[in-house]
Amino acid sequence: MDTVALAVTDGMLHFELSLAHEVFAAAPDGVTVPWYDVTLCGPVAVRVGRFRLEPDHGFDRLRHADTVIVPGRADVDEDPPADLVDAVRAAHEAGARVVSLCTGVFVLAAAGLLDGRRATTHWAHTEALAARYPRVEVDPDVLYVDNGSVLTSAGKAAALDLCLHLVRLDHGASVANAVARRLVVPPHRAGGQAQFVTTPVPAQDDHPLAALFPWIIERLDRSLTVEDLARQARMSSRHLGRHFRAATGTTPLQWLLTQRIRHAQELLEKTDDSVDTIAAATGMGTATTLRRHFNRTVGVPPDTYRRTFRSRTR
Repeated sequence: MDTVALAVTDGMLHFELSLAHEVFAAAPDGVTVPWYDVTLCGPVAVRVGRFRLEPDHGFDRLRHADTVIVPGRADVDEDPPADLVDAVRAAHEAGARVVSLCTGVFVLAAAGLLDGRRATTHWAHTEALAARYPRVEVDPDVLYVDNGSVLTSAGKAAALDLCLHLVRLDHGASVANAVARRLVVPPHRAGGQAQFVTTPVPAQDDHPLAALFPWIIERLDRSLTVEDLARQARMSSRHLGRHFRAATGTTPLQWLLTQRIRHAQELLEKTDDSVDTIAAATGMGTATTLRRHFNRTVGVPPDTYRRTFRSRTR
C-alpha cells in the first residue's frame, strides 16, 4: 500500500486539497488492488479557505511517504512557509514522488526541486513563476508535466487530471478509469494538452461532435482517416479540425491515437491476448506499429507494461 501525504498549511486552496483526498482516500467499487494510505501532514491546526483542518501528523512525516502532494496556495506573492519548503525537499531527498497541484508549484520551486526541469501551473501565474525562479523551465500551455519524481499541474480540473495520471501510473488504465467513472469525469486528458480549451469534451446532444466521439470509440479496431471522421460528422476536414481543436485541444488523429493507446493498455492489463492481437483490436495494424507508438506515449514497451501491472496486481 502506497502512502500519500497531503502537505497542508494556512492559506492553501481547499478545492485542490479536496480533490486529491477524493481520488486517493477511497478505492472505487470493484477495485481490489491495495489502495493508498492517505495522511494529512501540517502544523497543529490550519486554515484552508473557509475551513479549519486538523492534520494527522506534522511535516516530519512527509519523509516517510511514497508520494507527497502539495495543493495550491491562495497567495503566490507570499513566500511559502520555510518549514513546508524544507519538509518537501527532505521528502524528495528521501525518495518520495513529489507532486504540486496548481500554485503549489511555488513550494517545489522554492525547494529547488524544479531547477533545470519543465514545470507548469495555472496560466495566470506562469509569468510570476518564471520571473521568480528563472532556473525553472515554465511551460504555460500544458495541463501537467511529469518529470518522474517531480510532477506539476495547472489549475483546478488539470489538478484532477494529474491525480488520475498518478493512479494510472500506479495501477493501470482500467483502475484509473474506474476512479474517473466514480467522479463522473473524463478518464484521461494527456498532460501535453493545452490549458485553453474553449469547449470541454462535448456532453451536449446538440454539439457538432457529440455523436462522433462514441462512434469513433466503437470503431477503434478500424483504420480511420480524418476524411472518414469528417464524413461521419457531415462536415469538411478543415471544419472538423477546428471543432476538434476547440473541443479537445488537439487534432483528430492525435486524439484517435490516444484512444487506441488507452484501449491497448486496458487489453494488456485485462487479457492474455498477444501484442499482435491487441494491435489488430486497437487499429494499429501490426505489433511493430503498436510497440512504436506505445513506447513513445507510455514510455515502456507493451510487454514490459503488461508484466509491470500483472506483478502489481498479484
